[in-house]
Amino acid sequence: MGSQDSEAQRRLERVKELENELANDRSVKLAGVDVDGILRGKLVSKNKFSSIAKDGFGFCSVIFGWDMHDQTYFRELKISNKENGYKDLLAVVDLDSFRRIPWEGDVPFFLVSFYDPDTKQPVSACPRGLLKQQLEKLSQSTTYGAKAGVEYEFYQFKLPSASASSSSTDGPPSAAAFLRENPPNALPSLTDGMFGYSLTRPVHNQAYYYDIFNTCQEFDCPIEGWHTESGPGVFEAALENTDVKRMADRACLFKYTVKSVATKYGITPCFMAKPKQGLPGNSGHVHVSLTDADGKNILYQPREENPQYPDIAHLSETGRWFLAGILEGLPDVMPLLAPTINSYKRLVENFWAPVTVSWGLEHRAASIRLIAPPTCSEKATRFEVRVAGADANPYYVLSAILALGWRGIRNKARFPCPPLGKGEDVGGASDKGIRLARNLREATERFMAPDSIARQVFGDDFVDHYGGTREHEIRLFDEAVTDWEFKRYIENV
Repeated sequence: MGSQDSEAQRRLERVKELENELANDRSVKLAGVDVDGILRGKLVSKNKFSSIAKDGFGFCSVIFGWDMHDQTYFRELKISNKENGYKDLLAVVDLDSFRRIPWEGDVPFFLVSFYDPDTKQPVSACPRGLLKQQLEKLSQSTTYGAKAGVEYEFYQFKLPSASASSSSTDGPPSAAAFLRENPPNALPSLTDGMFGYSLTRPVHNQAYYYDIFNTCQEFDCPIEGWHTESGPGVFEAALENTDVKRMADRACLFKYTVKSVATKYGITPCFMAKPKQGLPGNSGHVHVSLTDADGKNILYQPREENPQYPDIAHLSETGRWFLAGILEGLPDVMPLLAPTINSYKRLVENFWAPVTVSWGLEHRAASIRLIAPPTCSEKATRFEVRVAGADANPYYVLSAILALGWRGIRNKARFPCPPLGKGEDVGGASDKGIRLARNLREATERFMAPDSIARQVFGDDFVDHYGGTREHEIRLFDEAVTDWEFKRYIENV
């Protein structure tokens, strides 16, 4: 029996198992992920789910034809447009993604992936499909597997009262409604002041703090570490390490969980990369390691006596190629790690944020922090990619890391720059790495260039589509009139 037949048989068996598991349910919630990492889905009847669980169902392609505010792209793109009538895509349920939503009466929940209904191939821009392709490259060419952990920082704001945020007293208070009539700085922070790793600040919102932690556990996106971070109303969550595919799902569902739970407490979580001028931004650091068929970490090696750099004494040859590949391709994939106009407000000098192609053993200001013995155990040897913000799509970030790292292994890549030493500043005289893009326009132009490494590892269809979505974002910002402009020029010009 071929692999496709085996997969079909396994799927049939799982569908039958689910008939029993969902016997007492009346409905099922389904959701896919768009290019901005936002869940798009619907509630369906149990009968409907039973009819589509095996072969999938039609889902409007417009979720790849409009932006996060449902505005169609200025330049229509290949996947969804007027010419193809914003046709349906084939949405295939990932039966292994089953969990129940604890804050919605334990309604069953499944993630879906999107396929072309004619070719049955993954839609180029489908985040889950893109990551699956990178994992298949890794597993088909080698016996390697990949594990990851994600850390999210995010600000939290108190929702104003319903009377202050809306002309109507019906329904819960809305931050969006409040901000239509008030400046952003009028939205109060959950707590004031700077107090990272505080044991007392969470007590101020104790029920909310523990509800997030416990609900994430129930929804299968468990938190490993949970604490306050430096900044007014800022928390940080380190999600429990697992295989890359499951980690991407958990990272996406973590945001969904936080936003859903926060609503009950009148709180608005904010995963923007830089919500407040002059304060630290929100990072989305990603930890990645490679394993062999037995699950053993293959980035580690016993200490080498005379390595090229002291930093890599405990890093295997495969690990060196993987790291060099990420460093080489990093400038060409920046829109995946820093996807918005606001992303680049975080990536500035003097804020513990990486601004160059840089790396180093236990260097927390570099783009990539190598974590290896003697500061960790052999099995914990890994790379922390520190460029991505909390606003990035986790599927795209992990896809970029794997694609570039695998390219590095394949090409036996060499380091494009030496490591940064302790005390050496990122962007300083000793930093030999090139400056990363300063804004989304610069990043997108490099991403879409004919000779971009992004095109080599992802193909033209994905680069052209995703690049087109970023060009849309840039145009919207070009046409926007900001508060800064209005205040600066209203009287004096």
